[in-house]
Amino acid sequence: MALTRSGSWRSVIISKEAVALGQRTFAAAVGKAKKGSKGAASDAPKASILSKEVKSTTVVGANILKDGAAPKIMPDSEYPDWLWHLLNKHPALSELRRKNIETLPYEDLKRFVKLDNRARIKENNSIKAKN
Repeated sequence: MALTRSGSWRSVIISKEAVALGQRTFAAAVGKAKKGSKGAASDAPKASILSKEVKSTTVVGANILKDGAAPKIMPDSEYPDWLWHLLNKHPALSELRRKNIETLPYEDLKRFVKLDNRARIKENNSIKAKN
């Protein structure tokens, strides 16, 4: 459809498929708008139907099986040792660069080499992209 200069964009009707190419649309949310305050009441958080005892003894939401039960929380001694080190903070590349490389422990040295290589690759890729 060709437009002349005097034509208005508002008079052009574009199909839904043409608009969806390369752009994100929110058509589903627009069609569900309703009058009144019923929408606001349904957005409020609902009270939990689980008792505090169940919440403290089971992992709620971890069951992936249709007929299975939620797994029970075990004492800390029942879990493997590596689990407790997952949340340990590792030093960033900038922090590792400030330290003397010869005195770094093996794990930090390994991390430094990995992060330094990653940064060098990114820099080389950005230089190639500019050319």
